[in-house]
Amino acid sequence: MRDAGPASDGTTGMDASSPRPDGEAHFPEGHPKVAHGKIGVLVANLGSPSGTDYWSVRRYLKEFLSDRRVIEAPRLLWWFILNGIILSTRPQKSGHAYSIVWNKERDEAPLITITRSQAEKLAAAMGDARIVVDWGMRYGDPSIPSRMWALREAGCERILVASLYPQYAAATTATANDAAFAALESMRWQPAVRTLPPYHDDPVYIDALAASIEAHLATLDFAPEVVIASFHGLPKDYLDKGDPYHCQCHKTTRLLRDRLGWPKDRLQLTFQSRFGRAEWLQPYTDVTIAELARGGVRRMAVVTPGFSADCLETLEEIAIRAGETFHENGGERFAAIPCLNDTPDGMRVIEHVVRRELMGWI
Repeated sequence: MRDAGPASDGTTGMDASSPRPDGEAHFPEGHPKVAHGKIGVLVANLGSPSGTDYWSVRRYLKEFLSDRRVIEAPRLLWWFILNGIILSTRPQKSGHAYSIVWNKERDEAPLITITRSQAEKLAAAMGDARIVVDWGMRYGDPSIPSRMWALREAGCERILVASLYPQYAAATTATANDAAFAALESMRWQPAVRTLPPYHDDPVYIDALAASIEAHLATLDFAPEVVIASFHGLPKDYLDKGDPYHCQCHKTTRLLRDRLGWPKDRLQLTFQSRFGRAEWLQPYTDVTIAELARGGVRRMAVVTPGFSADCLETLEEIAIRAGETFHENGGERFAAIPCLNDTPDGMRVIEHVVRRELMGWI
């Protein structure tokens, strides 16, 4: 957790909104000191296991896949599937995938490293002694509720929960908000809370994506015939129930295509990371990549606009496995374009949306 500027004493009584002329907080003799006067920003993302071993990954997957926002199957049926099948086999496979992309220097997942850096850089960019920036994860550590409490104890009377999902989905944005709201239930003195809305069509976000794509393509020694915009998938029935995610992904892709000045067949939208037998949002990333390669496309790049930070799904599923799929089906040159991460373009987006949502507070 970082203050976005010089520290203050941060202690006062309940009537500290009326400071004494000498600038010192006033509270009656014997009154407990209470931190106050700060504004919190909680940068949040999905999360990662604490290690690549079986039990660490199993613990993470159990928390993730037990979330009713993520899996909407009947509870009793899903309990048997999860505990009897998935948690017996998937931790080994997922642990191996995590080990390939693991930040061995810091002994943590890349998503943890990048999210921490995003929070630290945001704190420095805000330049306001009143603002405290922290970061947390929906699954795993540091948890969103624990950081909500830390912000409150640091004197934050107002908190912006900034889940870095450009496109809204109940399985991502909503469940992160649920975790933040759950922390309020046990607080005697609750802070006022705002949540970050989707920014899928924000011009600053679209410009940053375009600039990142153009800059990365300029470093390649080949020109991709097709660039795939791959978003995380969702079961199709979530769309049928009213989730706006599918539409927001399409709008992001359309605006990005317009900004780049590319035809529709140059930037194609797909959805990745499906599992199980149910129908998910289509077209599927792996299927599309294989079909394009078999159809004669020899040079391809993939960008993942829905991810604000590189993680298992971008570094392993796309950069490694999608590349293998492309080559196995006749493709020759393949590139995975990094997420915006904590780059200047990425931080420009985060600072922009945070400042926008803090209006009236700062």
